[in-house]
Amino acid sequence: MTAPLDPQLREGYARCATITRRHGTTYFWGVTLLPAERRRHVHAVYALCRAADDIVDAPEASAPHRVPETEQRLEAFRRRVTHAVRSGQAPDPVLAAVARSLRDLGIGEEPLDRFFGAMAQDLTTTTYPTWADLRDYMDGSAAVVGEMMLPVLRPTSPEALGPARALGEAFQLTNFLRDVVEDLDRGRVYLPQEDLRAFGADPHRRQVTPQWRAMLRHQVERNRALYAEADRGIPLLPPASARCVATARRLYAQILDLIEEADYDVFSQRLVVPTRVKATTAARALLSRHTVAA
Repeated sequence: MTAPLDPQLREGYARCATITRRHGTTYFWGVTLLPAERRRHVHAVYALCRAADDIVDAPEASAPHRVPETEQRLEAFRRRVTHAVRSGQAPDPVLAAVARSLRDLGIGEEPLDRFFGAMAQDLTTTTYPTWADLRDYMDGSAAVVGEMMLPVLRPTSPEALGPARALGEAFQLTNFLRDVVEDLDRGRVYLPQEDLRAFGADPHRRQVTPQWRAMLRHQVERNRALYAEADRGIPLLPPASARCVATARRLYAQILDLIEEADYDVFSQRLVVPTRVKATTAARALLSRHTVAA
């Protein structure tokens, strides 16, 4: 039986759940299918990632004259996380919950180094020449998050590692394709420059041209290939974890459907799956004894 949490940790995990529900609704509804003692770990890892994201995505955080200051803030946060994990003490409830989950899950410093390295890269890298370059970045910004989720999901085979990494990449690439405008406003383009040149597409024009449609169609196909790779890992998970992952995967991949239905117009509106659809899908999966089909 799981030992009760002290008041600081209870408050910290409650705040992590609030952060996840506010900013990562797909994750939030997907993990409702997990037992509470494992669900809170997902909330904590998400809160950690969100806190780092908020530092590098703050207004003018990556402006040349602000980069040194932002780098210092990011490194200071990294040190606070490390200290909390090592000491078991943290003045902030959210940080206490994050540190407790990292310890309980056995997540060491190597994946955190990759994650924080990718966050720091956002401050100085605004474009990616090739798909291979973008995947190198996503290793630390997305694939590593999939790795950190594995102890929560408790796979039955080590072969689940590759699909977990692919799912992290698939989720992030979906974000990149939908959030082109937000990224442009931050001075970043997460679309391979070689593809933009090959199709003659220019996101800075913020117009849906035949060239833009062809380029984005190519990226959607690439994204779906990552989801297909991730699907290989679902049968390697116990039932509750499989329902959780399949539900989150299904909801996130629906964003690609919305992009196609909008004729690849990601400029005039932010395409999102309605919360009621997320809640209904999670509820149906919870009531089902079988894994939700992706």
